Amino acid sequence: MTSKKSPTLTDPGKRLDFLDHVIKQVKLVWMLFRDKHVSMWTKAILPLSVIYLVSPIDLIPDVFLGLGQLDDLGVILLGMSMFVRLCPPDLVAHYMHQLEHGDSTEDKAVDATYRVIDEK
Repeated sequence: MTSKKSPTLTDPGKRLDFLDHVIKQVKLVWMLFRDKHVSMWTKAILPLSVIYLVSPIDLIPDVFLGLGQLDDLGVILLGMSMFVRLCPPDLVAHYMHQLEHGDSTEDKAVDATYRVIDEK
């Protein structure tokens, strides 16, 4: 009997999937941030989470190596997640579809016939 190993985060394929997911989420946040249909109040979440990084007030001080940076990363990820959840769901779905399948408006070919009406 051979046992298959379940894929873990140490598996290169899993790491690439995770990285791909993170990159798509960052692109989604950027596309939503630039969209005019997202309110300014919702957009304010992202700068506020960045302000937390540079503020002297910290949940876990950065002198504790690893833990201090981990809470900063957690605040950024929480801010991104909250931002996406507060955006209009149809807009989020539109941009997710665009990220998954590409822009639907470009590279469309039209199959047609033509005829010459008057050739002089």
